[in-house]
This record gives sequence, structure tokens and C-alpha cells, in this order.
Amino acid sequence: MLQPGDQTPLFSLPDADMARIDLARLLATGHVVVYFYPKDDTPGCTLEALEFTDLQSDFEALQTEILGVSRDSCVSHGAFRDRHGIGVRLLADSDGEVCDAFDVWREKEVRGEKRHGIVRSTFVIDRRGVIRHALYDVKPKGHARQVLELVRGL
Repeated sequence: MLQPGDQTPLFSLPDADMARIDLARLLATGHVVVYFYPKDDTPGCTLEALEFTDLQSDFEALQTEILGVSRDSCVSHGAFRDRHGIGVRLLADSDGEVCDAFDVWREKEVRGEKRHGIVRSTFVIDRRGVIRHALYDVKPKGHARQVLELVRGL
């Protein structure tokens, strides 16, 4: 598990428009919030993405970029974004390497069945690439506001 004070794993992933987003480049301009979510177009994931979108200008005022990451494809992300008016960047980690690096790909029990999936988690990363907050197994409702307060404290 990643902890506050750890150096963040660096990555480059495609977004919903298939443009490569490089974490190191974003860190050169400010803080970054990376949130991992299980699946496009599910109720909790939609709520979380919309709450981050609603607060996007507040994050931008704090020079903070928000990145949502799941194992869904770029095409799935684009449809999800367009269907719900999501404004934050959604990145496709189709092979799961970034999920593994952040230790969010785990065995979970869903309706009595064990299987692997993304544990909803968020990382607040400062400009030096240091993880300031590592939040695992979060609930979507109100989470974006909680993260905004953490960023305000940086």
C-alpha cells in the first residue's frame, strides 16, 4: 500500500480522446489528484465523477489537476463523459499496470463471490511527486469535497 510521504509511481495513459497524459508533466505545473474508480457508468462511479466535475473550478484555483483512472477503454470513457457531462480527465489503464503500481487492483468479495477489481481510492500528489494523502476504499458520496479540503491544506 502506498503511504503519505511515498514518491508517486509515474505513468502515461491515454484519456477519453486517446491523447497521452503524462503525470510528470502535470506535476511540473501543480498538484494532481488521481482517483481510481471501478467502472464507467455505474451509480457510484457516476456520482463521484460528477462531484469532482462540480468542484473542478475550485481545484483549478488551487492549481490542481484531477485524473480519474479505471480499466475501461478510451471509447468507454468517452461515452461515459459525454453521456453525463463529466469534465475531469478519464484515463484508460486497460492493462492494469497503473492500478497495480498504486495497489488498487485487489481481490474483493461482491455478492458472496470473490473476484479482482479496483478498490475505489484517491491519491493527492504534490508538485514534487510526493503522495500527501492516500485514501483507500473510499465512498463516492461527498468524497470530492473531502479531497478538496485536503488539497486546500497543502
